[in-house]
Amino acid sequence: MKAARRHDRRHQSREAALQVLYQSEIGKMPVDTALEAFAELESAPPQREFAAWLARGTAAHLDEIDPLITGSAQHWRLARMAVIDRLIMRLAVFEFLYAEETPRPVVINEALELARTFSADEAVAFVNGVLDDIRQRLDAGEAKQSAAD
Repeated sequence: MKAARRHDRRHQSREAALQVLYQSEIGKMPVDTALEAFAELESAPPQREFAAWLARGTAAHLDEIDPLITGSAQHWRLARMAVIDRLIMRLAVFEFLYAEETPRPVVINEALELARTFSADEAVAFVNGVLDDIRQRLDAGEAKQSAAD
């Protein structure tokens, strides 16, 4: 039961982070300004903290995140992707890179849940394909790095 509640809190934090990133992108405002709008969330402080960490971290690392997405989304430029799909993938890739405590398959499942909730049905397969390709490339790179060490 405890694990299920933690999952629910993390999922709610991911939803909040996605909404902050969406508001930031659509409103063309800094993430911190968008976060202020969510400061009144009724969620517990750890949920707000995780959501803020995700949103700020995603926005701060786009120079690392976006090339991974474009490298796996063959024939798709970021600008052509639906905003919500692009943001879901950015959020997930940030977690791949910086939330080592969360297994990558869990991150993908969470991203797919967000896509099912906030995007079109066909986006789920697209998000899954791109994120799984990135996961495989990251896993292969880490395996090569471990072998070199």
